[in-house]
Amino acid sequence: MTSTFGGNRESTPQRSSQATMADQIFKRLKTTTFVFRGYNVTNLGRCGDLLNHARFGNYLLRRLEQCGQIASDVVHRPIDLVSRVTRREETDLESYSDAIALIVAAEMAHVDILQEEFGVQLANAQYLMGYSLGELTALVAADCLTLEDALTIPLSLSEDIAKLAPTCTLAVVFSRKATLASTLVNRICQEISAEGNGLIGISSILSPNSVIVIGEGETTSRLHTRLSEMITDRVYVKKNPHKWPPMHTPIVWRENINSRASLQMSAMQSGFTAPQPPVLSLVTGACSYTDWNVRDLICQWVDKPQNLWSAVYHTLRTGTETIIHIGPEPNIVPATYSRLAENVETQIQASLSTRTLSTLVYRPWLEALIGERAYLLRAPSIKQLTLEDWLLDEANK
Repeated sequence: MTSTFGGNRESTPQRSSQATMADQIFKRLKTTTFVFRGYNVTNLGRCGDLLNHARFGNYLLRRLEQCGQIASDVVHRPIDLVSRVTRREETDLESYSDAIALIVAAEMAHVDILQEEFGVQLANAQYLMGYSLGELTALVAADCLTLEDALTIPLSLSEDIAKLAPTCTLAVVFSRKATLASTLVNRICQEISAEGNGLIGISSILSPNSVIVIGEGETTSRLHTRLSEMITDRVYVKKNPHKWPPMHTPIVWRENINSRASLQMSAMQSGFTAPQPPVLSLVTGACSYTDWNVRDLICQWVDKPQNLWSAVYHTLRTGTETIIHIGPEPNIVPATYSRLAENVETQIQASLSTRTLSTLVYRPWLEALIGERAYLLRAPSIKQLTLEDWLLDEANK
């Protein structure tokens, strides 16, 4: 899944510059944000290669064994993550529980490697941030939640969440020209849901002109029709062919996922320590976690949209210089930063050149925002590093 800022090209951090970046980055943690990935339709990434790595393999092995055992205890069936990674067998919707445990295991292994092999203490970083499931892992890495508590929350509800997916469609809704207000999309989603023919809701706010929605039945098509009737500029709805667990939407209410999660968290022994470093929450788009509100925010995390755009802007506004992506094959967050950087560069070039002045018409939503939020101009200077690639391709050179 990638964000959409007005083009169809996918962008990911380039590996070529990552080797020289690392030494500089690890010494400048106060302007570095570590980002943990969430669930995707593919979740193995390069775990097979990392498991076989002479220097780093044992870190992943230990975490796969640990998270596999926790998952097995929670879902009451054997989950052998080591065997899955050894076979390089991808997860699917039927193995959603395995995917949750695998992602967290890989991310925690990356944290272990940073700390043990390179002396990087995440407590000294500017922020930790996580997309969807990644926010729970970030809370573990920030010594706020125990690994057992963080995994038990999604795992104990995973089968009921996954069984909601077959009737759902995930779609990216975006406009290439105009701002697409999430408040308007949310209102229309509520109106469609109120008609009684399926629930629909925003799952993630990617940018001022794009959101991810998940809807039951034909609700995403109805949303497209309503938006097209209300907005002058063309609105695009790009439906994803895969089936997705409808996290961060009202659809989870069908199985009382949010209230069950709250009841379960009432017995958690961890969560009474403020995260260190601060965790930039996608529930609020700010560093909102304290030593008393962890349960409340995670409850909102279950059924409220991921406010990725606010979190991205927060990093730009507060001086973040480097983003390090944790976990196997991260996608949506690196693509979001890269796409924003490309759009800002294009807009700046257009404003400086009369020959390309016509392109200003193409992204008026961005032109308006740059006037109001000059921090967006920092986007092209943000450095990104995908830790998985750096460890496997560059760390031993």
